[in-house]
Amino acid sequence: MSMIEQISLGVADDRRAGRFWAAALGYVRRPPRYDGDEWIVLEPPPGMPGAAIAMDVSQSPPEEFPRVHLDLDAGDRDLDEEVERLVGLGARRVDWRHYPSEPEPGQRPYVVLADPEGNRFCVSGHRRAGTHFG
Repeated sequence: MSMIEQISLGVADDRRAGRFWAAALGYVRRPPRYDGDEWIVLEPPPGMPGAAIAMDVSQSPPEEFPRVHLDLDAGDRDLDEEVERLVGLGARRVDWRHYPSEPEPGQRPYVVLADPEGNRFCVSGHRRAGTHFG
């Protein structure tokens, strides 16, 4: 059976993207595998779960409605606090017209953001002050 080894993100500036995602996720850069290995691959710190993320240099533009995107969990942090932390790292808010007007039962609120390269991702979590979306 196959399993996910890593997720590759298309980016124009792999160093900028690597800095953002390392700070956003608390990941560390994988050591070079051979002399001259410049490939930026981020991994969870030793002993922590999670999939590796590779910065794949690409000239194609980010998609407004990507077929594949990352979903992040704010964990114990309030969703709005986590969103503000990510925006402070270089993410930007996306004007997402598909937020549900009424959440499905058990669905947590989420916010759609774009990384510094324009790749869309979602952050879900709990809000202390309410349950609105977006």
